[in-house]
Formats: sequence, structure tokens, C-alpha cells
Amino acid sequence: MMRRAQPWLGTLVDITADGDPQAITQGFAEIALVHRLMSFHDAASDVSRLNRAAPGELLELHPHTWRVLQLAARMTELSHGLFNIACAPRLVDWQCLPRPGAADSPPYQPALAVYRCEQSPMACKLAPGWVDVGGIAKGYAVDLAVEALQRAGVASGCVNAGGDLRAFGERDWPVAVRDPQAPQRVGARLVLRNEALATSASYFSARRHGGRQVSALVDGRSGEPLVTPASVSVRAPRCDIADALTKVVLASGDARHPALAGLQAAAFII
Repeated sequence: MMRRAQPWLGTLVDITADGDPQAITQGFAEIALVHRLMSFHDAASDVSRLNRAAPGELLELHPHTWRVLQLAARMTELSHGLFNIACAPRLVDWQCLPRPGAADSPPYQPALAVYRCEQSPMACKLAPGWVDVGGIAKGYAVDLAVEALQRAGVASGCVNAGGDLRAFGERDWPVAVRDPQAPQRVGARLVLRNEALATSASYFSARRHGGRQVSALVDGRSGEPLVTPASVSVRAPRCDIADALTKVVLASGDARHPALAGLQAAAFII
């Protein structure tokens, strides 16, 4: 087994794999591509181009960006608005994300009012708004890295992007989940095999701003910050699905939210 780590996506990405070291390099190349395409910080990214677009403008995106936007729209529908990638105006106002230039924050509204995916790889900007795909793109990048490893002939491995991870092959992968009340301690232990796990919590991003508590997690319906002391972990076949569903369960407080069953996912709350 070989193990390598690199800083991407605002975290440390760790790849462990059986096989040729070049396969790990190919896995990191997929992670780097998602970082470049979907960064809120990079003015040249697809996400920034969409955020700058005028209402009615049609944009050609990279197919990966288009797929993430399409999946995000599906998650918004399945969760009845709990999942909302058009949360960026709130995150900018709370200084969790950098302000794009000198632009004033657009009004907070549902993602499906801000953009629409047309035939791949086109998307239409519908109304002023900023999207941030950080709550789903990290999981998507993990999935791409796993697929790259598998194409390279790796029989077993695990890709971990700051707690969003996916394991594959005929091997058990032990995982420890932090205790949200004391993140230096373990709150749960489990074993993964051919599945993904993602965890969301506010213990690292929560802080006071403007006289109240905020975090990098947002209730998609109201735009209010999620500062619950709990953490949510979701197991699913794919990491992008698990990543998005953690926000749905965290906002709803429902570990059996109906969106889970249709996506072969299961959640637990600590």
C-alpha cells in the first residue's frame, strides 16, 4: 500500500492505493482539476464565471462543473430547498468566503432561481446570485480520483479529502469520526467497504460575527447559519451524494430524511 497527501480543495487530500505510484498521481490530477474548475476564490473558474454572468446569459462549462451543478439542483429538489448552493451571499457577508471584487452581495434566494442546467455542458444564469459548490464538489472530486485509480488498475484504495472519503476494493477501511463536542476525541468508529462517507459539522467554522454566531454551513431555505453542536455523517455509494446529504440532514435534524432512501444512503447524528 502506498500513501500520499497533497493540499487541495481547502483541505489535505490523502490517497492510499494498491498498485503503481503513477495511479496516485492520476488521482491527484483529477482533484486538481475540480479545484481549478469550481473554486469560488479563483476568478477564472467556471463557478466565478457563472457568478459574474448577467441574468439570461448562457455559459458553456466544463462537463464536470455542469454535472456538479445538475446534481446540486437535484439535491435542492429532493430536499425541498434544504440544500442550496446559492448560499454564497450569506457566506461572503459572514466573511467565510472572499468578496468577488467590489461587487455588492446579491439577494439570497434558492439556487433553482439563480441558474438552470441546459443540455450538457450549458447552463443559463436566471437571476443575480452567487453559488458556492464547496458542499458537494469535494465529494465529486473524491469520486473522480477513485475512478482514476480504478482505470489505472488499482484493486483497492481510499481517497480522503478532509473527512469526505470513499473506499473501494475487497478490503475493510476503519474510519474514526470526531466527537463534535470535543473534536480532538473520537465520537464513533465504523468500517467502510466499497462505499463513501462524508461528515459535516460547524465545530471548526463556527464563530461570532456581527453580534451573533455564524458558520460556513447554511440552512438552504432561510439562509440562516447552522451552528448546531451536532455532527452528521452520511454513508452512500458515492461521495458527492454523501457530501450533499450531510447538509440536508444537518439542516433538518432528521437522520431518516426521505432524500436518503432514494439515494441508497444512511445517516447518523452525533
